[in-house]
Amino acid sequence: MFKKKETLVTAFALFSLFFGAGNLILPPLLGFNSGNQWLIVTIGFGLSAVAIPVFGILAHAKLQGTLIDFGNKVSPTFSLIYAFFIYAIAIALPSPRTASVTHEMAIQPYWDISSWFTSSVYFALVLLFALNRSKILNILGKILTPAIIIILLLIIGITIFSFPFDLGTTSFASPFTNGILEGYQTFDAIGAVVVGGVIIISINLKYTHASYEDKKTLIRNAAWFAGLALFLIYMGLILSGALSHTVFSAETTRTEILSGLAKQSLGNIGNLFLSILVGLACFTTAVGIVTGTADFVASRFNNSKPVYTVTAILGSVLGVLVGQFNVAYIIAVAIPSLMFIYPITIILILLNVVPDKYASSLVFRAVTITTILFSIPDFLGSISALATAEDTFSWIPLQQYSLGWVLPALIVFVLSNIYINATKK
Repeated sequence: MFKKKETLVTAFALFSLFFGAGNLILPPLLGFNSGNQWLIVTIGFGLSAVAIPVFGILAHAKLQGTLIDFGNKVSPTFSLIYAFFIYAIAIALPSPRTASVTHEMAIQPYWDISSWFTSSVYFALVLLFALNRSKILNILGKILTPAIIIILLLIIGITIFSFPFDLGTTSFASPFTNGILEGYQTFDAIGAVVVGGVIIISINLKYTHASYEDKKTLIRNAAWFAGLALFLIYMGLILSGALSHTVFSAETTRTEILSGLAKQSLGNIGNLFLSILVGLACFTTAVGIVTGTADFVASRFNNSKPVYTVTAILGSVLGVLVGQFNVAYIIAVAIPSLMFIYPITIILILLNVVPDKYASSLVFRAVTITTILFSIPDFLGSISALATAEDTFSWIPLQQYSLGWVLPALIVFVLSNIYINATKK
């Protein structure tokens, strides 16, 4: 039913909903510190910041429901609690962070304006888009995303051809793992389960007569296109950061490296282009989060439009309040919550993607409970006051890389499927 045009518009909308503050400011510094291991770091970053989010959209294409459906096979109660935490984290951290990044990089360098004013105007516009959600696909897919991609390609292309292909040594003890963990900070696995729901509802509003299979095909194709675009952009930004190792000092911040790359590649006008890029990239993500959260709360009240409106307003007000903190502080505060909720989100995404015969309710429960238990050491280790608690669990494989949940979850997945098959005979 759908033509290539609809697929491309949906892919662009997905790209813009994913590509926000973290996606823009994290890769250049990651590349700067990766040196000659930039490709290994890119693969690790791509695993957690591209592959898992794409699988999240594929899961949405299969379920075509809401975030609640992701954990229903564990239990309805668990699913509700999980969804609550996901939306609470999304609306309280990555959404306000987009306003903070916009102020620090697009407003503060040029105008003596308070962060209160920036955040207030920013989230007023976010609210306007959220209240006109039926137009989101067209606005994001046809207007904002092409502008984001063009500016990014200019910065990356000119930077790569401007610097000699000279790479320093990496400062990472485990480049692949550092790439994976830095990918957590994009919030894109969480973003996938949140904005995927926004895409589903937007498609349902726009294409009212489309069949389940047609919508499934549209979403899947759009997800792969958006994922490929994200990976290529990340690779370009990480390589740009790696090539600039002689330009910046070791103490340079994330935002300073990004600003420096824009100026190096585009000259004085580079800062103007970067300001536009930052504003657009951050804004589209904030729209997706506020809209997704409002959808979720409204769904608990029979899709009440007043409830949707009130939630969107409250989410925007919270964005203004938390958006007063600087970017580095918001990133630091987010780490403990990410170390706990991210593994659970990854597991739920993967379980919803695998064929149903390998993902029964028993498998869902066993693997999810295992992931929760083995994520606790990573959570404790991310809190400085409790950092020594992680040493107690050093016997767990991959625990030193903050990935102690991976092997236990995989083993339980295999064993629970073996048990199910054995009991059928």
